[in-house]
Amino acid sequence: MAKTGMYVGLDIGTTSVKVVVAEYVENQMNIIGVGNAKSEGINRGIIVDIEKTVQAIQRAVRQAEEKAGIQIRSVSVGLPANLLEVESCQGMIAVNNDSKEISDDDVRNVSSAALVRSVPPERQIISILPQEFTVDGFEGIKDPRGMIGVRLEMFGVVFTGPKTILHNIRKCVEKAGLTINEMVITPLALTESILSDGEKDFGTIVIDIGGGQTTTAVMHDNQLKFTHVNQEGGEYVTKDISTVLNTSFNNAEALKINYGDAYPERTSASEEFPVDVIGKSEPVKIDERYLSEIIEARMEQIFNKSKEVLNDIDALSLPGGVVLTGGAASLPGVVDLAQEVFDTNVKLYVPNHMGLRNPVFTNVISIVDYSANLNEVYQLAKSAVTGEKSVPQAQPEAVVAQEVHYEEYDNADEEEYTEPEQPAGESVKDRVKDFFSNIFD
Repeated sequence: MAKTGMYVGLDIGTTSVKVVVAEYVENQMNIIGVGNAKSEGINRGIIVDIEKTVQAIQRAVRQAEEKAGIQIRSVSVGLPANLLEVESCQGMIAVNNDSKEISDDDVRNVSSAALVRSVPPERQIISILPQEFTVDGFEGIKDPRGMIGVRLEMFGVVFTGPKTILHNIRKCVEKAGLTINEMVITPLALTESILSDGEKDFGTIVIDIGGGQTTTAVMHDNQLKFTHVNQEGGEYVTKDISTVLNTSFNNAEALKINYGDAYPERTSASEEFPVDVIGKSEPVKIDERYLSEIIEARMEQIFNKSKEVLNDIDALSLPGGVVLTGGAASLPGVVDLAQEVFDTNVKLYVPNHMGLRNPVFTNVISIVDYSANLNEVYQLAKSAVTGEKSVPQAQPEAVVAQEVHYEEYDNADEEEYTEPEQPAGESVKDRVKDFFSNIFD
C-alpha cells in the first residue's frame, strides 16, 4: 500500500533527464513538481560522460524544485535493463528465536541464504524481490513475521547488472548533490505500475520505445520474467529522416513531430510540405506518404527485433498482448504498425496525470509509484543485499521547503549523433535457456 509522504523519482534517459516530485495523501498520488532537461553525456541509455550527465540532472532537479517549492535531497533513480539478468532464488533457515516466532532478523537471514551464489566479478546484485515464504511446509505466505515456525523458506527473484552501469549512475547522482533512496529497475517499476492485476497475472508484454533504445519486458505470474534491450529508438527515426531527406537533425525532428506517421496507409501522397535541404537554396516539397515510409522502415525494424526475441520464448501467446509506452510510442500510427507486426492486441499506455499525459513521462512516474509502494518485507530483504545491520525503513525522500542556491553551468555542446549498432545475432533463447526456457510452460 502506498505511503503518506513525499517521493522523488529520477529517470536518466538518452534524450532527456526527468524528475517528478509526488506527494501521497491517503494513498493518492499528487504530482507537485516536474523537471525535464535535455540529456548530455548519455548514449543509448548508458552514461558516457559523467560531468555532462551531472549537469543535466541538476537542471532537471532545479526545474522540479522551482515548481514544487522544495529542495530535493534524495531520489529514487531508475536503472536501465541493459544486460540485466533475472534469476530465481531460494533460501532456507532454521528459526533462531527461542519462542520460534519469526522476526525481522529471520527474514533478513533467509534472504541472505537465498543470495548465496557465484556472481561474476564484473556484475553486481542489484536487488532481491521476495515472492513468497514457506513456514514449516505451509506455502503462499507473503509476510511470515509474527508466525510460529521451526523452518523458514523464501522463494523470490534476484536481479544482477553490470557494475559499470551501477557505479556510473550512483556517481552522477551523488555528484549532483543528491543521495539515493532507492535504485529501481525501470522495467520492473514499469510493468508493476502500468499493468492491471489481470495483465500481470496472465502475462503481458511491455515495450518501452525511448529515444536511444527500446526495452522489451515480459510480466507473467506477477513476476518480471524477461527483459531485452535493442539499441534503437526514436532518435534513430529522426536520423533516418535527416539522412534520406538530406536535412539537419533539428529539421528532421520537427518534420517527425509535425508531419510524421508510422503507418503509410493513413497518409496521403498528395499532401506536401517544404523541407530545407542542405545544398539547396529553396525548400524542397516532400509528400506525407514518403515521410511516413521512412518512419515505418525504422519502426518496423525495431518491432521485428522485439518480435524475434519474444518468439524465442513464446511470449506472444500470452493473453495480455503488447502495451506500448515511451516517447517514441506517441508517434501517430505506431499502434497500427505494431498490431500488424506482432499480430496480437496492442494498446498505447499514456499517464493520466494532469500536465503529464505523454508516454515520455511513463518511466519516471512508474519509478515514483513503485518506490512509494515498497513494503517492509522488501526492505528487510534489501538489507541482506546492502549489508545494513538495522532494519531499513521505507521513508519518503527528505525534502525541505527553503531557499535553494545553484551553481551555474555553461551549456555543453551537443554530442554527435551516431548510427545504431547492429546486434551481434546471439540467440536470446540460448543466452537465457537455463532459466527462461520453460517459464511459460
